Amino acid sequence: MPLTVKSQPTQPIPGQKMGTSGLRVKVKLVENTPHFLENFTQAVLNIILAKDSLPSNATTDYLQMVIGGDGRYYNKTAIQTILRILYSNAVRLGIKIHAVIGQNGIMSTPAVSCLIRKRKAELGGLILTASHNPGGPNNDWGIKYNGVNGGPAPEKITDRIYEQSTTISEYFTCDEFPQIDLSQAENGKGSVDFVFSDEHFRVSVVDSVNDYYELLSSIFDMEKIRKLIGKQYGEFNLLFDAMHGVTGSYAKRILHEKLGADLQNALMNYVPSEDFGGGHPDPNLTYAEQLVKRVLKDEKSNIDFGAASDGDGDRNMVLGKHFFVTPSDSVAIIADYAQKCIPYFQKKGIAGLARSMPTSTALDRVAKELGVSMYEVPTGWKYFGNLFDAGKLSICGEESFGTGSDHIREKDGMWAVLSWLSILAFENEQAVSQNRKVSVADIVKNHWKKYGRSYYTRYDYEEVSADGANKMMSHMRDTYIVPFQNNQLSEEAKKLFQTLNIASCEEFSYKDPIDHSFTGKQGMIFKLVDQSRIVFRLSGTGSAGATIRVYMEKYSADHLDGNPLDEVKPLAHVALTVSKLNEFTGRNEPTVIT
Repeated sequence: MPLTVKSQPTQPIPGQKMGTSGLRVKVKLVENTPHFLENFTQAVLNIILAKDSLPSNATTDYLQMVIGGDGRYYNKTAIQTILRILYSNAVRLGIKIHAVIGQNGIMSTPAVSCLIRKRKAELGGLILTASHNPGGPNNDWGIKYNGVNGGPAPEKITDRIYEQSTTISEYFTCDEFPQIDLSQAENGKGSVDFVFSDEHFRVSVVDSVNDYYELLSSIFDMEKIRKLIGKQYGEFNLLFDAMHGVTGSYAKRILHEKLGADLQNALMNYVPSEDFGGGHPDPNLTYAEQLVKRVLKDEKSNIDFGAASDGDGDRNMVLGKHFFVTPSDSVAIIADYAQKCIPYFQKKGIAGLARSMPTSTALDRVAKELGVSMYEVPTGWKYFGNLFDAGKLSICGEESFGTGSDHIREKDGMWAVLSWLSILAFENEQAVSQNRKVSVADIVKNHWKKYGRSYYTRYDYEEVSADGANKMMSHMRDTYIVPFQNNQLSEEAKKLFQTLNIASCEEFSYKDPIDHSFTGKQGMIFKLVDQSRIVFRLSGTGSAGATIRVYMEKYSADHLDGNPLDEVKPLAHVALTVSKLNEFTGRNEPTVIT
């Protein structure tokens, strides 16, 4: 007999609209707002368990849902709540659901995507993460829904979930449902040990790394990477910083146990922590300060390759000795080398390349060289999904330290790290016989010689007044964007454009080439006479206030050794002038410069 399920009256709770990649809120808000998580979970289930969404075998076969997270504070509590709501909905609808959960609730975002796809999980997955945002009782918590393709749910789904959250009047729960032990994974020998099982619901706990490693080992030449790490292609030292995020478990298993990297010398901050060791698990030059100090700033550094990943394992930063690789350059270089040294692409080829709109145009030049299609999409990995599913896209990236391919439907930090190790192995296997050593800097500089260089910098103004940020965007829209599009710029604006060498401006919108869905207001672009670009966006990944991001790009075909901050300084002056950012926000300096 199933346990007793009841309807719990509730009412809509404001603030449950998913942003760029899910719901991001303060832990205190979730803990102190009765029914917050229950409402959100029920809203998701109201959509994915609707009669017109369920497969015909829902009453006879268990429908799978994958659940995992980045190990941050509140996840353990949240998973128990989600399981209780899931169970209750299975019973009330008379269907069967199988929840597949990472051991201790931990599973990286790429691994969740991998598992959804491998198991063909009919109900997709829930990922408990606030990505690169800080964790702990006083910081951030998050949750997002991924669809059956393993990717972030598209807006047509998330909009329906949000609509449900604004009209919800009840959720279904079960006071008798037990606490589920998530500490022991299946034995890995083919048998399934359910930690809960009845006629409507069952729960299994899986090893968080196995399936994901199996996928990666089918993509890369692991033996060549092992030889690189084992110094068979010459002296080579790597350092990976997991920033106390979920990737620590994956780095330990893959880089150390499988590929032979020394645990103490090659891995740092690899033990996952609910508050990420008190740090900010965002792999950039500001927050990955321990790695940056050892690889970039230490004059005596012997680290040839440094990398970091974020809280949930989908972002990455790549460093060489005393050399920073911008995310925009990184994805372009991976795409350029993919068919030379990554077996997966040697077999499949490259169908197409894509980037988010603010990402530099370095990837565009590689696409032209390879003779493949190039796509420009809004910020948010979900916008790559249809292109992947249609077979039109192979490799893509975002300037916000996200890189990935069609092997899953999420960006993938470990995939990017293994891509770079593959490139280094490829170059140094050839160089060692000539008593040469090819560094990360050599690879990037050779890329610039071939394709030219995009000098690129991003200014982040974090936790500014949302009202001020919106007024700033409205000012640019009303004063410049709309009048320019209608050929009605004021004389004052024309004079300013002439003084600042602005050639055009527009507000980016996107029509999906596959399903023809339209997404508007995705950032403002100002192009200068020399084709330099300035982009303004409001970020959808914070949990408090607003974050204004200002992106600046200047291309040169032959001036290759400049300092990006110096090269874009004139663009920063243009950006601050047209936006009146200081006037609207009171900020004189960015919080972070990348």
